Amino acid sequence: MNAQVLIIGLGLIGGSLAKALQRHEGVHVAGYDADPHTARKAFKMGIIHSSPPSLERAAAEADVIVFATPVGTTVKLMEQSKFWDLKKDAILTDTGSTKHQIMEAAKGLDRTFIGGHPMVGSHKSGVEAAKEVLFENAFYILTPMENTSEESIAFLKELLSVTKAKVEVLKADEHDYMTAIVSHFPHLIAASLVHQLAKEEQYPFARQLAAGGFRDITRIASSNPEMWRDITTQNNGMIVQQLSNWMDEMEQLRDLLVRNEPEPIQEYFQRAKSVRDELPIAGHGAMYSVYDLYIDIPDVPGSISELTGYLAEEQISIVNLRILETREDVFGILVISFQTPEDRERAKECISKRTAYDTYIS
Repeated sequence: MNAQVLIIGLGLIGGSLAKALQRHEGVHVAGYDADPHTARKAFKMGIIHSSPPSLERAAAEADVIVFATPVGTTVKLMEQSKFWDLKKDAILTDTGSTKHQIMEAAKGLDRTFIGGHPMVGSHKSGVEAAKEVLFENAFYILTPMENTSEESIAFLKELLSVTKAKVEVLKADEHDYMTAIVSHFPHLIAASLVHQLAKEEQYPFARQLAAGGFRDITRIASSNPEMWRDITTQNNGMIVQQLSNWMDEMEQLRDLLVRNEPEPIQEYFQRAKSVRDELPIAGHGAMYSVYDLYIDIPDVPGSISELTGYLAEEQISIVNLRILETREDVFGILVISFQTPEDRERAKECISKRTAYDTYIS
């Protein structure tokens, strides 16, 4: 296909999208960032084809404009775009993780606007972390206006097809409700669990015991506080609704524990296990995640370097590596995290082929 694309905001998401779209031979990707140094760096790294000095001039030449900026900034840029001299059939879109505020702002535009949310992330940020494979197997949600033409939606889908993401079309409120359930609200739960641990003064050794499973299930509490402040305020109504549902669930669970009858308690955990085990393993969900491989290795010098050496020989990149000191009800003593499920599977095969260590995927 042939198209002029302008990406505004060259961080992890904008930069990665720019790189991925270059897979289209006929697509020219221009990039603009409020920080000129970032734009120059993106050009030198080959992340964008050009770095125009004027945002308005670049917008006038674009067939597709992508706001890869925080939601608050995107809303301001959308307001500014009313004064840009754009092509009649230009498509505007964004990459924000909440959609209601964006789509409300879009109602004031005399433009074709299709909301977008690539459900991806990384342990790194900034244009230096950009990579064209970031979106592969991830959900990329589009939230068009009610009057958006099917031709415009199809064009944007075709443009995004080279990212190898799973593009789905939803209404903005549907998107915000579902992401509140599986992404936004769980972040609040993780943060609240950490706060509860932080208040524990009677037994300070509890923090040492948290090095195992507790640290794993609260990992998302380490996400960027400013970003989650914005998400929480922007999707506040949906999140508060989920909090009310959670409190009802906790009240039912409290009653179950007060009765202290073994069979109903076991059934409660059994139902949770069944639902959790049926969740899809492959691909990305609504939350950024790494893919963990648990490995039983002997506590002898050289075991970890042996494993990482094998992975390096087969050019398998790792995101993180940690030793579990507290392992109650957790497989393995070593946990290696990977960026993709494919890397994890390759690592599992590599380790099984070259060692006698047991490996698990939890």
